[in-house]
Amino acid sequence: MSFCVLLLIVIIVSMVYFVASKGVANFVNGEVKVSEFLFGTKWSPEADTPSYGAFPFISGSFLVTLLAALIASPLSICAALFMTEIVPGWGKKLLQPVIELLSGIPSVVYGFVGLSVIVPFLRDTLPGQGIGVAAGALVLSVMILPTITSVAADALASLPQNLKESSFALGATRWQTISRVILPTTFPAIMTGVVLGMARAFGEALAVQMVIGNAPFVPHSLFESASTLTSVITLGMGNTTMGSPQNNALWSMALVLMLMTFVFVLLVRMLERRNRI
Repeated sequence: MSFCVLLLIVIIVSMVYFVASKGVANFVNGEVKVSEFLFGTKWSPEADTPSYGAFPFISGSFLVTLLAALIASPLSICAALFMTEIVPGWGKKLLQPVIELLSGIPSVVYGFVGLSVIVPFLRDTLPGQGIGVAAGALVLSVMILPTITSVAADALASLPQNLKESSFALGATRWQTISRVILPTTFPAIMTGVVLGMARAFGEALAVQMVIGNAPFVPHSLFESASTLTSVITLGMGNTTMGSPQNNALWSMALVLMLMTFVFVLLVRMLERRNRI
């Protein structure tokens, strides 16, 4: 057991060190300034005067992640309430297999469905070509639905029964109990599921890459093409030379992704601590 724990620690520390050493190479060598990388809006690594501005990709990642969370969170919370409070019997039997099925679908299938269904629908009903931020957010919202729903359902199911019985004893209706007792009490735990879903959306690569357009520009509309950190890394890493400034810039993006993952984990820990209090 101790050996397994030690091996796990060594692997994690080695991964962090490897990504960090590659990610800061351009900054240490003076090839790229940190401010230029984080806030620069021009990405042209193959030009005569290379530019490595990653702000379009960082903003694209945050934009699709936040939109996906805004779309998926209400649906997931309603599904969890339906399973645990409205019809806890057949409702759970109906939705649980669907949630498990969504969790097991590969990312490429989500991307293909988005490219075949969502993109043509957006192109026919809304301005633009269909490919863009809105399509990416819709695909991601479906992908993170199982994560948020599962965590929210577990939080609602773990709520002490005497809290609900006390509310009913005071004359509150079922909807009053849900809105004024159940949801406020379980809010930190539900937010944990939302943050975990956002972490999943932030690190998703293939599905978003297929529907977002992969344009290296800051989007000014939900129907414009954009790009994310993960899509740029997957598209560019195989076409660069190890140790080159462009390759190191891609590792810098990977470092940003890793740091954001740490931020999401920290938020989850804080919410769990608040929930225990």
